[in-house]
Amino acid sequence: MPVTSVPTSAFALPDRLAKADPALLGGDEGHFAAISWSLQSTVDDLTMRLEQARRAPAGAGQQALDRDLEVHRLTQRLRALRRFGLDLCLGRMDYPDGSHLYIGRLGLKDDDGRTLLIDWRTPAAEPFFAATHANPMGLVSRRRYRWTRGRITDYWDEVFDPDALDGRPALDEESAFIASLGGARTGRMRDVLSTIQADQDAIIRASSSGPLVVDGGPGTGKTVVALHRTAYLLYADPRLGHRRGRSGGVLFVGPHEPYLAYVADVLPSLGEEGVRTCTVADLLPEGASALPEADPQVAALKSRIEMVAAIDPAVRFYEEPPEPMSIKTEWGQLHVDADDWAEAFDAPAPGTPHNEAREQIWEQLIEILLDKLRAREHTREAIATSLRRNTDLVQAVHRGWPLLEATDVVGDLWSVPAYLRMCAPWLTREQVRALQREDPQAWTTEDLPILDAARARLGDPEFSEREQRAAAERAAQREERENVMDHLIEHDDTELQVMSMLTADDLQSALDDDSGFQGPEADPLAGPFGHVVVDEAQELTDAQWQMLLARCPSRSFTIVGDRAQARHGFAESWQERLERVGFDRVRISTLSVNYRTPAAVMAEAEPVIRAALPDANVPTSIRTGGEPVLHGSVAEREQIVAEWLAQHPEEGTAAIIGDSGVADTPRVRSLTPETAKGLEFDLVVLIDPQNFGDGIEGAVDRYVAMTRATGRLAILTS
Repeated sequence: MPVTSVPTSAFALPDRLAKADPALLGGDEGHFAAISWSLQSTVDDLTMRLEQARRAPAGAGQQALDRDLEVHRLTQRLRALRRFGLDLCLGRMDYPDGSHLYIGRLGLKDDDGRTLLIDWRTPAAEPFFAATHANPMGLVSRRRYRWTRGRITDYWDEVFDPDALDGRPALDEESAFIASLGGARTGRMRDVLSTIQADQDAIIRASSSGPLVVDGGPGTGKTVVALHRTAYLLYADPRLGHRRGRSGGVLFVGPHEPYLAYVADVLPSLGEEGVRTCTVADLLPEGASALPEADPQVAALKSRIEMVAAIDPAVRFYEEPPEPMSIKTEWGQLHVDADDWAEAFDAPAPGTPHNEAREQIWEQLIEILLDKLRAREHTREAIATSLRRNTDLVQAVHRGWPLLEATDVVGDLWSVPAYLRMCAPWLTREQVRALQREDPQAWTTEDLPILDAARARLGDPEFSEREQRAAAERAAQREERENVMDHLIEHDDTELQVMSMLTADDLQSALDDDSGFQGPEADPLAGPFGHVVVDEAQELTDAQWQMLLARCPSRSFTIVGDRAQARHGFAESWQERLERVGFDRVRISTLSVNYRTPAAVMAEAEPVIRAALPDANVPTSIRTGGEPVLHGSVAEREQIVAEWLAQHPEEGTAAIIGDSGVADTPRVRSLTPETAKGLEFDLVVLIDPQNFGDGIEGAVDRYVAMTRATGRLAILTS
C-alpha cells in the first residue's frame, strides 16, 4: 500500500474554530509536506532494498542468519511506515530561539539528512511528555495533534513561557486533552502517545533493571503505560532486542484472550511487532483445555510454591544408579561396579534437564568402560558403538535413568498417594486424599504451573535421539563436501592450482559453521526472555509466578495491577507478595489519576469496593460532568441499548455484564465481570450485580464491571 501524498491541508478543522486560522498552521503545513515527500521516498527505497535482500543468495551459517535478519528488519520498518501516513507525527516542541522539534512514532529524515521527526523513545523527545509548568525542560510550548483518518481534527497548545513565545498559541478554554478522553471506543485499544502524561512517561522510561510495579486503580492508564513501556524498552535497551536463536525479547502476559485481542494493535502502532503476547494458560499446550479447579481447597494447595517444588523429588525418584553388573562383550566379560555407575550418574552438569542428561551419562559411562578395556584410539569408536547397543547395558541405563514425560510424572502425583506423600511430605493425609482424582490427566488451570515445572525439570524426551540424528546429518554433509572438494582439486588444471585453497583452515572453519543449521523449532513462549510485562498481576498465584520467573532469569519485570481488583483478595503489600515468590529490590510506582472513568461512575463505584476493602487505592477521576448513572429494571435492557445505538449510529461499543443469554453483535458484547477486566466501553449495562457474589470476590467483580464505563453506566435489577 503506497503512502499517500499530503492533501491540500493536513488539517480538517471546523471553520468555526479559531484554531483553523492559517496563521497558526502555516509552519506545520510546510513541515507536513516535507514529511510526506520523505515518507514516499523512504518507502520506495526500503521496497527496493527489501527486494534486493530477498533475491540475494541465502548462503549458509552466519551468512544465512544475517540475510534473514536484514529481511526481517527491512520488512518491519516498511510495515510500520505503511501503517501510517502523516499521522506518524504526534506533535511538536517549541524552543525560545523559535526552533521546533517534531515528535514521531518513528524517526524520519529527508534526503539531505535533515531531521523531520524524532522517535518518541529518544531522550531528545522526553520533554514532549515530561515537561510541566514546574519544570518546562527548556520548552516554551508544545503542540499535540489529534488525528482522524489521516487528518488533524483537533490540536492544542500548552504554553510554559508566554514571554518567550514567538507567535500565537491555540489555547482551549476546556482542555482538548480532557475532551479526547471521552472519545468513542472501538473493539481495539488505541495507543495514546499524544496524550501520555508526565507521571506515566516517567514509568515508561524507567530502568528495566529488576521488577517495577505499576500500581493504580481503574482508568489510571496502567495498561497503556505497560504497552508503551514495552515499546520503549525494546528501543532503548539493546539487551532486549530479540534475535532468533538467542535469548532476549519481551513477553507480554495478559489476563484473558479478549484482552489480548483488545490490545493487539497498540504495539504495532508504536513500531514494535516482535513482542510475544499470551495468557498464563497459553504457556503450556494443556492450557487450551484446562478448566478451573472445582474444589477451592485443592486449588489453594496447588497454588502454593511448595507444590511446584515437589517436582524435583518426584523426578529424583527416577534417578537411581543400577546395581553392579557384568556384561558380555566381544572383548570378554566386563564388570560395571557401583563406583562406575556413581561416576556416570554424576556426570550431568548442574541444571541439565533429566531427559537431556541421559546422553551425558552414556558418554561418561562409555569412557569408563573404554578405559577398562584399554581400547586403543583407532578402535574406540567401534567399541563405543557396540557398547551402546549392548542389550543388558541399555536396559540398565533405562531402568536407572528412564526417559520421562511431564504429564506422566504429574499424573502419578494425583493417582499414587504414596508417591505424592514422598514428594510433598508437608501435606496431611487429608490433603493427599483431596488431591487424588479419578482421571489424573484431566488438567486444570491450577495444574499448569506444576506441569510447567515438570517440563522444565525433565526437558525433551526425544533430545538424545534428535541430537544424534542432527550430528549424523552434519557429518554426512561434511563428507559430501569433502568428496566434492577432492574432486575439484583432482581435476584442477590451472597454473596456480586455485582449488587447493579449499583446504585452507580459515575456509574450512567457515564451511563448518553450524550457526545456521536448522534444529527443531523451539517453543516461542519457553524463553528465556529479556523482560516480562504482566498485566492484572494481582490475580497471579504464587505457583503461576514461578512459571514467569522461570522464563526471565534476569528478574526484569514490569508488574501492572491493582490490589483492590484482586478477586481472591490481596492482604499483603506488593513488596511482601513479590519477595515471597522470588523477587528482590522491588520498585513501586503509583498512578492515582483516573483518566477514563467519569466522576459520576466513580462516585457509585467507590463505596462498593470500600465496603469490602477500606484501604483500596481508588483513583480520582478528572472527567467531571457527563451522564448520571442510570438505575432501572432488567426489563429495560433492550430499550437502553437500542436508544444508545440510535444516538451513536456509527461509533462506540457497549458491554452487557452479567447476562450470559445475550448474543454478541459487532458493537455490543456479553461478558462476565472476569472477562471484562482490562477492557473499556462507552456504555456498560450491569445485570443484577447483587448476584455477582459475596465477600471480596463479589465486591471486586461489581467494582471492576462498573469501572469499565467511559461514558454511561446502567445498573439494572430484577
